[in-house]
Amino acid sequence: MRQTSSLRPLRIAMIAPPWFTVPPRGYGGVENMCADLVDGLVDRGHEITLIGAGLPGTRASRFVATYADPPSARLGEPLPEVLHSASVAHILDGLDVDLVHDHTLAGPLQARGRRVPTVVTMHGPVAGEAGEYYRQLGDTVDLVAISDAQRRAAPDLSWLGTVHNAVDVESFPFRAEKEEMLLFLGRLHPDKGVHLAIDAARSVGLPIVVAGKCSEPLEREYYRTDIEPRLGPDVTIFGTADAVAKRDLLSRAAALVFPILWEEPFGMVMIEAMACGTPVVALRRGAVPEVVVDGVTGVLCDDPAEFPAAITTARSLSPADCRERVQSRFDAGSMVVGYEALYRRALLGRAPTRRDDAHLPAGAVPAGAAA
Repeated sequence: MRQTSSLRPLRIAMIAPPWFTVPPRGYGGVENMCADLVDGLVDRGHEITLIGAGLPGTRASRFVATYADPPSARLGEPLPEVLHSASVAHILDGLDVDLVHDHTLAGPLQARGRRVPTVVTMHGPVAGEAGEYYRQLGDTVDLVAISDAQRRAAPDLSWLGTVHNAVDVESFPFRAEKEEMLLFLGRLHPDKGVHLAIDAARSVGLPIVVAGKCSEPLEREYYRTDIEPRLGPDVTIFGTADAVAKRDLLSRAAALVFPILWEEPFGMVMIEAMACGTPVVALRRGAVPEVVVDGVTGVLCDDPAEFPAAITTARSLSPADCRERVQSRFDAGSMVVGYEALYRRALLGRAPTRRDDAHLPAGAVPAGAAA
């Protein structure tokens, strides 16, 4: 349903990564987020030009593809995204927009000298070389963090605000009665700790379904060395789950096991699980404490040895509380409102490097900014 606003609608160029369609058919957390954001902005009356790959799949006013077929098999290589960004620069030359919202790594290099603001959502880490990259870009871009944890890793960057990722809650089925099954859903990557999830499930005598992408060389090597030796009749390797299969698995699982071994800046699968009424058992790293309410929507652990007891506790938690947490805090509508406020702030030229009121949880409006 289209919502009205007393402020002028904005003309926004939304730049998605080139790796998957928007929304994706299977793996693609950034692409899912972009799709929900585009549709929500259109519902609020804004004119969105989405630039991505493959076929159109959102309600954007205009869709322009840089690749007829997304180069998914080349994920991890630099050139496809560089070519994508070069194409985007030419496309933008022919567009009359108020603002560019870029979700790519290479794209922000094109922002210098652009006559309209460039808002960049930070979907990955901002420490180390990544942080230095954005420092070199300086005030040519306005950065949006997806969690406080991410922002703390580089507090000196040109932050415009913080907006948590979100999902269209109504598109996820709620199920109160769970099956005798645990779930791991994500990339089969060493940072994701898949082997710890398998060990934890086995320790409590529950089968586990492992669903996720395993296509890059590092992922395949990790599968060979750490996952394959743990396989047995209690472990089901599902492969990449599409949108339908993902929702089915998340709704049926007794708990989602999320044993991340790095400071993950968000973790979409956690809110997807909770939207289905499924609690999360996770290591207390990155943005996990911002997403999961310990003892209410999941259980947070400081050590993998705590997982067996945590799984038992999680199974006693209320599925309704999990769903309510996502509806109140991580629904796509709140994310859209949050970004809309930041767009208007960027257009006003109010993008301080460090400022207490620049933190913007989903749906909140920063002090002094137009809503």
